[in-house]
Amino acid sequence: MKIIVPIKQVPETSAVKMDPETGTMIREGVEAIINPLDLYGIELAIQLREQFGGEVTAISMGPPKAEKALREAIAMGCDAGILLSDRAFAGADTWATGYVLARAIARLGQFDLVICGERATDGDTGQVGPGIASFLDLPVASYVGKVDGVADGRIRAHRLVEDGYEVHEIDLPAVITVVKEVSDPRLPTLRGKQKARKTDLPVWTAETVEAEPGFTGLDGSPTRVVKIHRPKVARECRKVVATDEETTNEAVDGLIELLESKDLI
Repeated sequence: MKIIVPIKQVPETSAVKMDPETGTMIREGVEAIINPLDLYGIELAIQLREQFGGEVTAISMGPPKAEKALREAIAMGCDAGILLSDRAFAGADTWATGYVLARAIARLGQFDLVICGERATDGDTGQVGPGIASFLDLPVASYVGKVDGVADGRIRAHRLVEDGYEVHEIDLPAVITVVKEVSDPRLPTLRGKQKARKTDLPVWTAETVEAEPGFTGLDGSPTRVVKIHRPKVARECRKVVATDEETTNEAVDGLIELLESKDLI
C-alpha cells in the first residue's frame, strides 16, 4: 500500500498566542510539536505497511522549521517526508490548507490511502481531512477508530459515532481521519532517528504543486478571524464563613433563598 499522512506542526497547547490585528496564530519563538492527534495516523499507517507492504510518506505544510516534525515522523517509521513551504501559503485557513495538501498529494501520483488526524489542537476544526477528500474527489470516513480489513481494493473502517460504531467498506483510494482509539503511537527508535537525520526532505512550493495563486494563503482563504477578545467572567456573590451554629444557619438560609430566586427549588 502507498499511504500518505498529512501532519501539522503545532504550538505547545499552553503557548498558543493570536495576533489581534491579523487574527492568525503567532508561531515565531514558540515551542512546536507534531500535532498529537496526527501521531495516531502515523502509527496506523506504519501498521498497515507492516501488514500489507508498501510505503508511508508524511507531508506537512508550514515554515522551514516544520522539517523537524517530518523528521520525527520518519524516526517513528515513515519512509519519506515532503515539506510544503512557501510565503504564498502563509495565513491559510482550513480550505486553503486542504487545497495545497490535495495538490501535493495529486503530484505524488498513485496512492491507496490518505490518513489524517481527527483535528489539529491549534485550530480544532477537523476540516482539513474532509477538505482534502473533496479536492481530490475521493470517499472519506471521519472519526475512524479501527481499521480491520484491506482487501479487493477496499478498506473496512469502524467509524466512531455517539452510540457506538458504524462499519463502512470504502473503495480505495480514500481519505480517513482517525481518533485516538485507532492505535497506540510508538516512540522513535535510535535507528529511526539516524535515518531521519540522513533523509533528504524535498521542499515543494506553490509553483511545484501548481497551485492557483488565488487559492493559497491568507488572500485565498474564504474564512478568517475578524476579531479576537478575551471573555470577561464577572461573578457577584456573598461569602458566608460558617464557624458556628448561627453562621451555619445563615449560610443555609442564604443558599435556599438563592435557589428559590432562580426557581431551582
